[in-house]
Amino acid sequence: MRKILKQISGRINQTSGWRSREGATVLGGVLAIALLQNPSAALAAGPSGYNAPLQWNASTSAGVIGYRLYYGGASGSYTNVIEVGNVTSNTVAGLAPGATYFFAVTAYDANGNESAYSNEIIFVPGAVTLQINLLANKQARLTVRGLAGKSYNILASQTMANWTVIGTVTTSASGSAQYTDVNATNYSKRFYRMKERP
Repeated sequence: MRKILKQISGRINQTSGWRSREGATVLGGVLAIALLQNPSAALAAGPSGYNAPLQWNASTSAGVIGYRLYYGGASGSYTNVIEVGNVTSNTVAGLAPGATYFFAVTAYDANGNESAYSNEIIFVPGAVTLQINLLANKQARLTVRGLAGKSYNILASQTMANWTVIGTVTTSASGSAQYTDVNATNYSKRFYRMKERP
């Protein structure tokens, strides 16, 4: 069984049955899908849009001969399907920045029986966020979430007019990085923002 590296969002379907277009059923296993986050397969923009490398657990059911990867722009409404064959990973290319995509996987057997959908993964290509938490010692912990392997300058200001770079972070294979502003205790107010480095 492959280890799921990160489950972004969604529900886990506990159904262990298969479904068939003809209505026949046989027993099947639960699938789990995740965005594959590692430095060599970072979520990066190419000439035709962003890529989403995905990975899922192999089905434990006997007779599985392949998988289908479904995705679309609404939860549970998958307008696209990719026949990936008998592998447990695939990369979906050409995704538009800022659009929300929903992914799920099914397994199928030689008789055309198809499992229930796996858990659903939500992905917004190119979306970067900055979360600020005040620690007990009054230091500020900033968490950057975005594309794996990207570097960002962390900037601070007291007036929101003049910004100073106070540090630099590079997101990990999971697409996140943290920075602690140990000088935050020296200010009555402090604003933060980030800027991607070239």
